[in-house]
Amino acid sequence: MSETIDVFEAIRSRRSIGRLKDHAVEDKLIHEILEAGNWAPSHHGTEPWRFYVMTGDGRNVLADAYGDIAVEAAGETPVDREKHRAKAFRAPLVIAVAVSPSPAPRVVRAEELAAAQAAVQNMLLAAHALGLAAIWRSGEPMYHSRMQAAFELAEEEELVALLYIGEPDMVPPQGKRRPYEEKTTWLRS
Repeated sequence: MSETIDVFEAIRSRRSIGRLKDHAVEDKLIHEILEAGNWAPSHHGTEPWRFYVMTGDGRNVLADAYGDIAVEAAGETPVDREKHRAKAFRAPLVIAVAVSPSPAPRVVRAEELAAAQAAVQNMLLAAHALGLAAIWRSGEPMYHSRMQAAFELAEEEELVALLYIGEPDMVPPQGKRRPYEEKTTWLRS
């Protein structure tokens, strides 16, 4: 990476971009994204995040889970399984992020989830800083037991994000936020 982006500019300019070109993402960039996720804060230093990197045919793990979940949900109603499988191929790189909570007695599960989600934000910002586009996908299928089985997650583990990453195939939308002042309460003496 020859040019860096200021962290505040990265935060303000990053957008969720779901339309991506079907060009492979270099391993070097994938490693940088994973490294950024690995530096997220975690309570008690537990580092509860787990990353599942899917490229090429590796995305079939996700595709099969999407297809199976759609068939199960449809019951007796016919469903186009391949249409649901195709969701896994909307990006050349998909990184599933799971939380694997520490069993230590002082650890709070909600804090472990927050740490894994902080890792996701770091990864989104890193992808953006590297000139890539990304979108954080979730939705009901992500929480299904079939998805849990696809990634061989233990009972206490769960997915927190499916990151679809690649070169953008669209102009990023304009960002907009209400001023933080509308959402802030100051408590002072």
